[in-house]
Amino acid sequence: MTNFLFYTCFYGAMVLYYKRVTFMAYFLKKTNNKKGTYLQIYSSFYDPERRHTAHKAYKPIGYVHELQAKGIDDPISFYKEEVIRLNQEANAAKAAKKAKQISDDSPEKLIGYFPMKNINDKLSVKKYIDLMQTATDFRFNVFDMISALVYARLVQPCSKSKTYDEVIPKLFESYDFSLNQLYDGLEYIGCEYEKIIEIYNHQIQQMYQFDTSHTYFDCTNFYFEIDREDDFRKKGPSKENRKEPIVGLGLLLDANQIPIGMKLFPGNQSEKPVIRNIIDDLKKRNSVSGRTIQIADKGLNCAENIFHALKNGDGYIFSKSVKMLPETEKTWVLLPNNYRDVKNAAGETLYRIKECVDEFEYKFTESETGSLKKFRITEKRIVTFNPKLAKKQIYEINKEVEKARLLKASQAKKSEYGDSAKYVIFTAADKKGNDTDGKVKVTMNEELIQKSLELAGYNMLVTSEISMKDKDVYNAYHNLWRIEESFRIMKSQLDARPVYLQKQDTIVGHFLICYLAVLLTRLLQFKILKNGYSSEELFEFVRDFRVAKISDRKYINLSHGTSFIRELSELCSLPLTSYFLNEGDIKKMLSHRF
Repeated sequence: MTNFLFYTCFYGAMVLYYKRVTFMAYFLKKTNNKKGTYLQIYSSFYDPERRHTAHKAYKPIGYVHELQAKGIDDPISFYKEEVIRLNQEANAAKAAKKAKQISDDSPEKLIGYFPMKNINDKLSVKKYIDLMQTATDFRFNVFDMISALVYARLVQPCSKSKTYDEVIPKLFESYDFSLNQLYDGLEYIGCEYEKIIEIYNHQIQQMYQFDTSHTYFDCTNFYFEIDREDDFRKKGPSKENRKEPIVGLGLLLDANQIPIGMKLFPGNQSEKPVIRNIIDDLKKRNSVSGRTIQIADKGLNCAENIFHALKNGDGYIFSKSVKMLPETEKTWVLLPNNYRDVKNAAGETLYRIKECVDEFEYKFTESETGSLKKFRITEKRIVTFNPKLAKKQIYEINKEVEKARLLKASQAKKSEYGDSAKYVIFTAADKKGNDTDGKVKVTMNEELIQKSLELAGYNMLVTSEISMKDKDVYNAYHNLWRIEESFRIMKSQLDARPVYLQKQDTIVGHFLICYLAVLLTRLLQFKILKNGYSSEELFEFVRDFRVAKISDRKYINLSHGTSFIRELSELCSLPLTSYFLNEGDIKKMLSHRF
């Protein structure tokens, strides 16, 4: 027993030494009992949880006398030599590990995309895209390429080459395709983007169902940093007042703000026909039947779009500029009678609202035949007055008017007026109307200034839904901000512009990736999380949630603790808040099903 205590103390001290050097040591344990002296090799190591040295059996040897009978003259000395050899090997392994150079592969893994991956896998679109791929000779999986690009766009948007070199390798799963194959695949999905959206829509309809009782539609455009136009990238009215060629994108959402379609068109084309084309195409492709109410802003409000909606048995809610109304309608807008206040819970007036139902005449030149068409329709017109909006618009009007007065006083050129030019009347400097030196006679348009100030804060909505309550029409229209948010997500969060790709189909493939990223994010936001979190909170999680590899199967969580992470962890029963994670934890996240 005395020998055992001695060896325990000796090897305990030895372990403290090895804790600094190797963190593990071996020793020969001798146990004396009635049968004789029994030998075992034990390993000693530092247990960080208990914060002291621990021992465990490494190798049983046998009784001394039995070993001597087998030909080992001095078993204790013999196995002490083995213990020395084991310790030398352990030291050598530790030294080799210390000498190992840093890896070319980053230990960081980006896994914040896992909720979108869960939804993407649940939709089971892979089998259909795999079937599409059978018509090609690609030696890589198109669905895997789409998935990798969507997840990379969500966690760290950048150029395609940088995405391939720096972002995709940081995704937890490995993907097997080359950069050239990526560009080939992007061109292919751009060519087939309508089919791919149709596949997603079919599966979403099975899993979650679209609500097409209301559909929201709007357009935006994206610029390209190129000098010359081509057949697709054309110069036109840019939303950001840029001079480069642009491509237009129309986006359609269902009543729950889930994207159900997109359409790309050359930047010099009018947006107004796009709403007709995309709704017709989506209804046909996705077997959308029944009446839908199309909701869009005043930029898409035209007689032909209204006629087209009615012809298809659909309804509409459009906004209408009060400044462009006939004088009789402007007079009705400004009459104070019949307005009622809509207040918040604190009793503060949010806006004032009134309505009328009447018959209105429309006429337009049909785009296909060129013939003039006239029709009359009973519509509801709803006008609202927003005090906060009025204050903002009056400030902006006065600012432009003041700018125009100062420019007038300084005899500035017409080209210097910019947006303030609408509040002045320009008259040619000489009697012949020639303007040789760029200077013209300027008169303030006091009538327009006064009318603009009077109409500040007023908005009008036009709808076919005469039985729909005015407040419901107002609320339905004001959900249109969600489509503007989707465009903002594409442009800002997903960094969809500027676009450096050249081929039309490759460009379309790029926007399809952005569209699918928005689609999966919206499904998570509205269908899984029930609109309990903003898109900013979702993207903060997606970008921040990452881990670093510290050993073969061990990781540490590098994410910041947030209420969203804690609540998502509880909802999914996943260890999202744990500091130490193993490979099984991460695979569980990536294979989770909502």
